[in-house]
Amino acid sequence: MVKMTKCIVLLAFLCAPGCQKEAEDAPDTAQLSGTITLSGAWALYPMVIKWAQEFQALNPKVKIDVSAGGAGKGMADALAGAADIGMVSREIYPAEIEKGAYWFSVTKDAVVPTVSEDNPVLKELLTQGVRRETFIDIWITGKIKDWQQVVDSAGAHPISVYTRSDACGAAETWAKFLGRQQEDLLGVGVYGDPGLAEAVKKDNLGIGFNNINYVYDPDTKKPVAHLKVLPIDLNGNGQIDPDENFYDSRDAMVGAIDEAKYPSPPARLLHLVTRGAPQREVVRQFIRWILTEGQRYAAETGYIGLTEEKVQEELKKLMEP
Repeated sequence: MVKMTKCIVLLAFLCAPGCQKEAEDAPDTAQLSGTITLSGAWALYPMVIKWAQEFQALNPKVKIDVSAGGAGKGMADALAGAADIGMVSREIYPAEIEKGAYWFSVTKDAVVPTVSEDNPVLKELLTQGVRRETFIDIWITGKIKDWQQVVDSAGAHPISVYTRSDACGAAETWAKFLGRQQEDLLGVGVYGDPGLAEAVKKDNLGIGFNNINYVYDPDTKKPVAHLKVLPIDLNGNGQIDPDENFYDSRDAMVGAIDEAKYPSPPARLLHLVTRGAPQREVVRQFIRWILTEGQRYAAETGYIGLTEEKVQEELKKLMEP
């Protein structure tokens, strides 16, 4: 009987409020910690920066380092183990899968053609648009060399054609829209999305292409100063019809991509790539959060969130060994 009483007293002591408080204040050993490194596509850079900020706010012991450099660099860094995650804005190639590329589609955006707002035939370009076949003759065959061949205009205005110098998803996606590959694109090569946008802004006769988040101002959601999106004449009737006129604001552009009014390509899915299925818990949880809670930040950052069906499809990849 005495032994039983002592046990009861001991249990009461262990369950006392002060002891409960000490247990509550004890460090949470299950809290995520560690560093995650990401490298790659300029297209994903603004979105991943936002995701990293929000995830770190929820998990203060986690540090996330993000660097841009093109989809090719992101893939190479992921496969070499130089980065935990590669940001890739194009399709994953079979040869990369054979080397261990394991990917998750996380959001969607698009590539758009661009010109300077000082282009001498800008009014005609915005009214008439440009057909896909014309883009092919500018970037692929080189048959079109002057703006007066694109729209009816007086005087010669030779076109300055720009492309990307780095292996990137934007160039690969734009080339795919034209039926070719990045290495087939003509033009002066410029490094990175910001560099290409800047080159076209400064050249009133220039033409280029950019991921949408380097064309629209994140605050005003209008095209950045001195840069215009060149409308695509999708039905080839020589004018931009009301249902094709969605280039003046980021919200309208995102809506057109979401509703498949803008063609795919150049609209495309964006991916995070690891070397084999991710093993580190902090990496797995970051990707899981992106595919669930993180989707809420897509629209406000200028991207298109995944459908619920697509989210579930991607989450299943985290369950695989």
